[in-house]
Amino acid sequence: MTRWLPVLALAFPAAAHAQDWPSFRGPNASGVALGKPTATTWDATKASGILWKTEIPGLAVSSPIVWGDTVFVTTAVSSDPSAVFRHGLYGDVEPSADVTKHSWRLLAIDKRTGKLKWDRVAHEGVPKTKRHPKSSQASCTPVTDGKVVIAYFASEGLYAYDLEGKLLWKQDLGRIDAGWFFDPDYEWGAASSPVVYKDLVIVQADRQKDSFIAAYRLKDGTQAWRTERDEIPSWGSPTVYQGPPRDEIVTHGTKFIRAYDPATGKELWRLGPNSEITTPTPIVAHGLIYVTNGYRGIQPIYAIKPGGTGDLTLPAEKTSSDFIAWSSQRGGVYTPTPVVYEDLLYLLSNQGVLSAYDAKTGERLYQERVAGKGGAFSASPVAADGKLYLLGEDGDVFVVRAGRKPEWLATNPMGEVLMASPAISDGVLFVRGLKHLFAIGAR
Repeated sequence: MTRWLPVLALAFPAAAHAQDWPSFRGPNASGVALGKPTATTWDATKASGILWKTEIPGLAVSSPIVWGDTVFVTTAVSSDPSAVFRHGLYGDVEPSADVTKHSWRLLAIDKRTGKLKWDRVAHEGVPKTKRHPKSSQASCTPVTDGKVVIAYFASEGLYAYDLEGKLLWKQDLGRIDAGWFFDPDYEWGAASSPVVYKDLVIVQADRQKDSFIAAYRLKDGTQAWRTERDEIPSWGSPTVYQGPPRDEIVTHGTKFIRAYDPATGKELWRLGPNSEITTPTPIVAHGLIYVTNGYRGIQPIYAIKPGGTGDLTLPAEKTSSDFIAWSSQRGGVYTPTPVVYEDLLYLLSNQGVLSAYDAKTGERLYQERVAGKGGAFSASPVAADGKLYLLGEDGDVFVVRAGRKPEWLATNPMGEVLMASPAISDGVLFVRGLKHLFAIGAR
């Protein structure tokens, strides 16, 4: 039986209007929270600056989301307690051997106290695909519109719950085999998170064969549209752009970055070239769509204007066009999704190199190792209160002042491996480690 124990619970007052973080990286995958001040220094190993700490069963690298007074997280609990997870910088492609029975679950936790509200088992059984040793069977972040919470477990299905934990519907999307395209035996597991657009939940499912993007109605789970994608496996989430001249769903893929009509699934535009493996999620800021990637081949950075049609790929000698504000074929990063905060675009590499660019022109302002030492980084940076938060796999959260020159403010130990991107709500950081969910803020 799983033991739920908030080690430290210092309740904080509810805001008059709670700041929601409804999906991976928050609204439009921006990674930015506005409003209340956020913490700069703390020490989770000494319970200093920690509002509460709650044990989460199983293994998952999905991120927390927040709606109102509730934090939602997913997890996958293996029946093998010795299952291996390996973090750090390495290039192994051999998947985990853990194919024992799992339990896929969605948890609701009180935002103010860290106490468990409810825990729902969506599915139990043997995983239909293996996972990367640095990943999990629950790597996709849930999403909510404030009425319905969607948990996506890839090959194990798509599940919708109300805010009280009642199962509303479920959908079997088939076997989502996201792995090494050179050898299908190397299965790494899916990571693309669903997004909500109006009354639809949209899922990007890039796999070994028959990749697709599809929309399902929030009210009953019926399929609204499905568009086939000529793509190999990818791991980035789709992003909603809402604004002039039209709404678009933007997807990251090896062959092309693509945009679709979110109401019909019709492809609107495509852009290449791209890296061999794509992981970061597109983000929206300043009326532009930013897409970056840093695997072998090229490491592009694109700042794209919405509203294009057809193939937007630039001629070899060009870096901009009517629909590309600026671009670079070098400098992109492999895993962490970038963040645009105020007027700057920040990119964090897997090796712990932070780069800052002018978001509107593409001018690079600096490139520096995190706190002068770098390290292994998979979680995506977030920003609030004039600061950036960078989560190292070895268990430290680095805080740097946002601006045209880096100023390292603090290195905060968490005491456990950090893989998931954090959430921010009402000035509180929600940081997920491999074993616990932490709430960090002023007492």
